[in-house]
Amino acid sequence: MAPQGNTGAGAEAELPEYAGHYRLESCLGSGGMGVVHVARSTSGMKLAVKIVHAEFARDPEFRGRFRQEVAAARKVSGAFTASVVDADPDAERPWMATLFIPGPTLSDEVKRNGPMEPAQLRRLMAGLAEALRDIHRVGVVHRDLKPSNVLLAEDGPKVIDFGISRPKDSELRTETGKLIGTPPFMAPEQFRRPREVGPAADIFALGSVMVHAATGRGPFDSDSPYVVAYQVVHDEPDLSDVPANLAPLIVRCLAKEPEDRPTPDELMRELRSVAASYDTQAFIPAQRTEERPEREPEPEPEPRPREQAARTRRRPSKKAALVAIAVGLVLAGVLASVQWLGDGAGAVAKSGGEPTSTASPFAGWARKPVPKGTGTAQCSYGATQLLCAQPGVVFALDPADGALLWRHSVFESKPSEPPAVVGGLVQPMVDEGRRLEALDPASGKARWRRTLPAHHGMQLAGGTLLLTLLDGTVTGVDAATGDTGWSHRIPGQPLPTFVSFPGDPLAYAMNLSADASTTQVTAVDPATGDVRWEARLSGNVTPVGVHDGSVFFLSTNEVYGDTDAVVRYTPATRSTRRVKLPVARSDAQATVHGNTVFVLATSGALDAVDTETGKRLWNLETSVSRGSVPVTDGRHVYFTTADGRLLAVEAANGRLVGQTPARLGSNSGTVAGALPHPVLADHHVYATAPDGTVFAVDARDPSAW
Repeated sequence: MAPQGNTGAGAEAELPEYAGHYRLESCLGSGGMGVVHVARSTSGMKLAVKIVHAEFARDPEFRGRFRQEVAAARKVSGAFTASVVDADPDAERPWMATLFIPGPTLSDEVKRNGPMEPAQLRRLMAGLAEALRDIHRVGVVHRDLKPSNVLLAEDGPKVIDFGISRPKDSELRTETGKLIGTPPFMAPEQFRRPREVGPAADIFALGSVMVHAATGRGPFDSDSPYVVAYQVVHDEPDLSDVPANLAPLIVRCLAKEPEDRPTPDELMRELRSVAASYDTQAFIPAQRTEERPEREPEPEPEPRPREQAARTRRRPSKKAALVAIAVGLVLAGVLASVQWLGDGAGAVAKSGGEPTSTASPFAGWARKPVPKGTGTAQCSYGATQLLCAQPGVVFALDPADGALLWRHSVFESKPSEPPAVVGGLVQPMVDEGRRLEALDPASGKARWRRTLPAHHGMQLAGGTLLLTLLDGTVTGVDAATGDTGWSHRIPGQPLPTFVSFPGDPLAYAMNLSADASTTQVTAVDPATGDVRWEARLSGNVTPVGVHDGSVFFLSTNEVYGDTDAVVRYTPATRSTRRVKLPVARSDAQATVHGNTVFVLATSGALDAVDTETGKRLWNLETSVSRGSVPVTDGRHVYFTTADGRLLAVEAANGRLVGQTPARLGSNSGTVAGALPHPVLADHHVYATAPDGTVFAVDARDPSAW
């Protein structure tokens, strides 16, 4: 549906009423190629809709470039970009709708408040490096990174406007046509060899953007774009007033030759030395606090032994104790009957079916175990404890009441995964340090330590920690002892990143073919490093779960990178079942229960897909802009949101049955780049929020949350 114009005078100008099904409310701004409006979906979701200028809509070249922008934005849509909700590049006036991201552009922020403080600059550079890493990973080169294309959102910088030439931004032309980029933020090769522009050009632009954020001007400054072009190619950058601890890194970004510039990963490693952190503070300027009394800092809770935690809970009265004895006798008879019936009844309870527990409803709890901590905690369940991590600390909580059992300091970085109990010990899973250690689950004290070599990734599988070294060699470390069990390359996997699932003895590595038409899947025994099976599957597939000897994958299309199918592969028979989704989903995540795959898109769309019948069972539009990986107990599907809510959806019919309140609080600027998923254990759901809260609710009655 093309945008519908006003019927009054000047209707064709930039005042349409609708773009597709989205009502336009106000104009955010106008650029060289189009106008951006604030819009609302039918359900009330707030969006930003870009509509191409009428004069360019008639130009096939610009229509093609807009189509390119839509494709690129869909492909990289994620934590560091504005997620695409809908688009129609073939409409009379082409348009694209993305999630509305509150916050100023970097350009506006510097104009209003002047250069940024050094700490803000470090966070900005780290966030942009992470954004470019994700953009480049999917084969996209932005080519026009500049302050007006960086939004300063509460959860970090967002990069917008992918790969589009803005004719009003540039007066320069090349022999091959219109220049792509904005001169003050372009790399030398964009002027010298425009057809050979690669990811390194975006790194040069990042350096120029950082100089602008630090000084209010660019490293090459002139009113004439032709003079700027000469300076970019021939002159040294002006880095006066750039903080001394960032200047050497920015100099490397502004190297004249692409091969001399750092990669995004190298930038992030360097930024760790100056304590950069993507998700520790918002970029929005602090509000005035003169009239507000200063809040007393919350005291750090003292760990208490497990025995003391049990003793300090409410003791039952004598009458309650007698009732408990009577109930226990009755339950003994019931349990004896269940045992006599055989293993089937027990299997239902273990598999997350109808709960068989007759315990009273769980009241739930909410705690802030690390009041001064930053970021959302990541948690798992093991050794009858809730094990969690935040930057710089790993801690254990009593699942019954949230009491802090112990706390252990670790490398000051964001944990790559929740801590996990393997081989009877706790693995902190801090992937950015050079020290590996295992902790006693009873006390949190280190049982062994070893120095890590430089590595590409780490993954727990079974009782083994898999380390992928920078040369592609994989080392298997015994999680119980810290000893190296084996070390060698995995055939067909040049630099493997492993995926594993609870209860599954294998680890899986994927290698996408050069033309992105097939994926080599290799199943590895983590204990020995032996390859158990290999398969080459069609498309770009990512494993999301296992069941009954089959592995389940999400498959993404080549055009936009959206998930368009669910794939079930059974190694024993070498059979593949592909179920096409009715609507392709962007940045999808999934969980598996039986033969059903629950797929959650970044737009909030939740689909239940039955791989046995090949049909979608149901669909729910939750309006959640970004959710965690979903988890399920068979009765409900649970996932968390960026504002700290926990949602529950009936697995059978897709009905939303419960959600907890938002938990942004005073730390509303702290939102993790990837959301930790909820944890299920003993009919309880444990979840975490951006304000540092860890909380627990009863999984059996989400309507009471």
